[in-house]
Amino acid sequence: MSPRLRTALSAVLVTLSCLLAPFGALAAWAAYGLTDTRGYVSAMAPLATDPAVRDAVADTVGDGVAREAGMNPAFLRDAVRSFTATRAYRTAWDAGNTAAHTAVMKALRGDRADVRADVRSDGHGDGGYGDGGPVTVDLAAVTAPLKRQLTADHVPFAERLPVEHTRVALLPSDDLAALRKGYRVLDVAGFWLPLAAVVFGVAGIAVAACRRRAVAATALGTALGGAFLGLAVAVGRRLTLADLPDAARRPAAGAVYDALTASLRTASWLLLALGLTVAATTWLTHPGSPVVRRLRGRRPPPAPAPPAEPTRVRA
Repeated sequence: MSPRLRTALSAVLVTLSCLLAPFGALAAWAAYGLTDTRGYVSAMAPLATDPAVRDAVADTVGDGVAREAGMNPAFLRDAVRSFTATRAYRTAWDAGNTAAHTAVMKALRGDRADVRADVRSDGHGDGGYGDGGPVTVDLAAVTAPLKRQLTADHVPFAERLPVEHTRVALLPSDDLAALRKGYRVLDVAGFWLPLAAVVFGVAGIAVAACRRRAVAATALGTALGGAFLGLAVAVGRRLTLADLPDAARRPAAGAVYDALTASLRTASWLLLALGLTVAATTWLTHPGSPVVRRLRGRRPPPAPAPPAEPTRVRA
């Protein structure tokens, strides 16, 4: 293969690798970060103490209870806000996120056996995660650990707290088929896109006529992809908050968005730092770089050769 053809093929492979790097990181985050219940709950746990989230919970729950009971909403909001500072609230927060995430993931994965077991265990008919109904979560999964925590803390009348099986809709049934297809695509892309980016990058460097230049180009492209990924996360945050009709909910929504995309932002910084580091190392170690030439110029001159002895001429 001629050097020109090798250079062209290397450029194509390196370009594909650099384009796939940010999309691979995004797909891997969506397929493995958002779908892991334990990781999701761990990411959401600190938000239980976030002031904006606590205010949003107090306003939502207080207004909802006030409408049902016909009570003063301001009083109920203050009561709920006080409750959000307790350990029991943090337990309920984690239990609620666990139950909601588990319900959504069961629906997206189509775990029909687990769904039927859940439906039989709570005594309800179909309508939990069934194919014909919306995705719902049983509030008993939240109130049961809350009751246990209150009882352990010796809160008066905690044992009388009712644990009722009341289902709350999370996803409408009309969107479930499209969401399942999207989940399957992400599940495949989350594994193959990062792998393809690595394979294309290694292949592009291997076939290059000048591998040093190929390494530098791959590193700079990876850094550019990391910067693009970070910019996409920032733009997505702005667009997400701008679409909220209630401006008062934007601080809480921003805190949730930041918690969910923390690992994605870390991945963008890693791509940027790794790419710039490799590119700088490649440039600094090049034989024609100013650093190498300066180091060569500082080498001590070679020692002079000893003077040759005079040749004696015999008479």
